Amino acid sequence: MFGTRDLWLFVLSGLLLNITPGPDTLYIIGRSSTRGWRAGAVAALGIGSGTLVHICAAALGLSAILAASATAFTVVKFIGAAYLLYVGIALIRSASAVQALPGTVPRSATIRGIFIQGFLTNVLNPKVALFFLAFLPQFVAPEANSKPLAFLFLGALFDVNGTIWNLFVAWFTARLSGSLAPNAAFKRWFNRCVGGVFIFIGIRLALAHER
Repeated sequence: MFGTRDLWLFVLSGLLLNITPGPDTLYIIGRSSTRGWRAGAVAALGIGSGTLVHICAAALGLSAILAASATAFTVVKFIGAAYLLYVGIALIRSASAVQALPGTVPRSATIRGIFIQGFLTNVLNPKVALFFLAFLPQFVAPEANSKPLAFLFLGALFDVNGTIWNLFVAWFTARLSGSLAPNAAFKRWFNRCVGGVFIFIGIRLALAHER
């Protein structure tokens, strides 16, 4: 279909990859546990939108440039690491703001802000771009009439399945958080923990080798 092969294996592999926790899943869990299902769903949609950028880049060959150029990879890597640090600090500060002013919603935690943060968390991660460049070609048939079309089809399928999974994670986390710890103190501390992990991931990404 659309110049692909072993489609069932691609769907299965994509599912296993999507359920593996990473910065995207962590962000969704953080937003869902502190702001509820709606915020988690918006975070999932933001991440899904960011994934579309990587898919289009892979189809157009831009990811190949990132993989071939150490300088380009390093620049994107540091931008991504800096943004992860920003998100981590924002999560910690938003928890403090909620503690200081009960009932208020920090500007950084608005629905629009949550979507943009989810989008940028995914887009600015160079390892996601390299993942699509390495993963998608394995399921493109050599005789495909249009390899970019095959890339786009596989990427869209991966993104749809991933978004469905992320929406489930958002729903499950919101339900679990609401039933186990409805108090604000738990949500503040959870936000701080998630923010701390984001800072750790950002530092680790900045210090990682290019290859």
